[in-house]
Amino acid sequence: MATIGNLANASITEKNQLLNSVKTTVETAFYGNNVQEVLDLQDAYDRANQAPGTIVTDMGVKHTQDLGLPDDAKVLVYNNGKIVGRTAAARVIAEYPETDTKQYEGIIREAIFDGRAEKFLKTEVYVGLDADFMMKSHLMIPEEYANSLYSYMLNFQVKDAIHDAMYQASNKFDENDIYIYADPNWQHPDFPNGLAFFDQAHNVAIILGLSYFGELKKGTLTLAWATAHRNRFVSAHGGMKQYQLADKTYTMAAFGLSGSGKSTITFAPSKRDEQIEILHDDAFVINKTDASATALEPSYFDKTQDYDLTKSSVDYFLTCQNVGVTLNESGEKVPVLRDIRNSNGRAVKSRFMTKNRTDHLASALDAVYWIMKDDSLPPVLKITDPVIAAAFGVTLATKRSSAENIVNGVDKNKLVIEPFANPFRVYPLGEDYQDFRTLFEELGTACYVINTGYFGNKKVTPDVTLDSIDDIIHHEAKFIPYGGLDELLYLEIPGYEVDFSDTHYREKVVERLQTRLNFMEAQTEYNILPGEAKATMAQLIDKLA
Repeated sequence: MATIGNLANASITEKNQLLNSVKTTVETAFYGNNVQEVLDLQDAYDRANQAPGTIVTDMGVKHTQDLGLPDDAKVLVYNNGKIVGRTAAARVIAEYPETDTKQYEGIIREAIFDGRAEKFLKTEVYVGLDADFMMKSHLMIPEEYANSLYSYMLNFQVKDAIHDAMYQASNKFDENDIYIYADPNWQHPDFPNGLAFFDQAHNVAIILGLSYFGELKKGTLTLAWATAHRNRFVSAHGGMKQYQLADKTYTMAAFGLSGSGKSTITFAPSKRDEQIEILHDDAFVINKTDASATALEPSYFDKTQDYDLTKSSVDYFLTCQNVGVTLNESGEKVPVLRDIRNSNGRAVKSRFMTKNRTDHLASALDAVYWIMKDDSLPPVLKITDPVIAAAFGVTLATKRSSAENIVNGVDKNKLVIEPFANPFRVYPLGEDYQDFRTLFEELGTACYVINTGYFGNKKVTPDVTLDSIDDIIHHEAKFIPYGGLDELLYLEIPGYEVDFSDTHYREKVVERLQTRLNFMEAQTEYNILPGEAKATMAQLIDKLA
């Protein structure tokens, strides 16, 4: 059995490292007489169907028997109010040096006490879909948010005979099950943006005053990724796929924030009609021993801004969040997509959207692609040095997306650095750097940078990106030194010429590299980075300046 949910009587003492105040406080709430357990998806569907604010559309759900749903199940819509994205400002990490955990222990106890008169639901699911990495997660949420509980059970792996057996046979970790207590109705004058408190060492979180479903999904992944990291896995917020070539396989992983093109790259079919297996477009872990990979979720939580009702992907919707509803020509209630109601409309889609889906890839990872939106970069770079490859992952430059609830006047159009495209990391950044460096140096994984934004004033189109990846896979890509550097090479693409004789362009590249170096030098204490990462970036600047 992978993670620990039951303790021997003799081990329930203050000496047990699996126990502390926050974990004990949160888990205790799950056993209250105001809490009802929901493990069956049909039960969850019925409760969500009747929950306040739910809209039952006339769109039928496909593969109901495979999913464990009623034959006549419909796509359910549930909408939030003003906030339709994740609120990073609400996150507090127990392990961070600046966190006064004692203060938060009292706030957490009071929040749970205040919720004692509410009726709650609880469920448990599996996170990780292969015996190489599986853990159990428990969620508790007020009954009126049954729609979120239902979406949670759809997004992760609901318990069934097959996965129960797989879990029993899976690798054992000396780690707690995940426990998440959520109360979107909570309010506190000191936390106007809500509170999402994480104790990653004990796999526990409390999410308060935040009703957006993505907080539950990413909160669970936050703790699952931290657990994986502690147990010799590389945690990955990205998409992974494998091409079945004539004489071998080619496995690639694309790392980028929501809206960067990560899903587009992951789901794109082969341009040469080769068979492709898709692991996932958002969350997986890589075993550091052999670079095999395991998906963490069966379903997809995707933006609906690029969909309309004529697209086949809509057939695999299970629930929708923050979309409109209207009547079609047949008088049927159907979703209004394309972000017409608001930005960041979402849908939980079933795994059956991808006919070529797999939950585990045993083959080693051939290449990592960092997806950036930095207008100083050509569409594709190849990095040949493992230290620089990891350093570019640390300084992944991109732009914020509508998936985030931006507070305090932050400009979402400003170029930002989000290490490894993972804003959900709660362990030291330097450890992630070392993990990816190991992939590049010891396991021979290649590294590329893909710019899916603008190069100068010219947009890098999806066709350019996908054609370039196809050329790389089939060894038809011709790379030449970037600015005379041996460590960085670029792919020549008509219309995206690189001209280092242009002083303005050279200065822009140096400026962006300096921004990366400044970011690395600014990391102290908990997130301090190895000197080699900063030194190599400084050397690149010296060579180009």
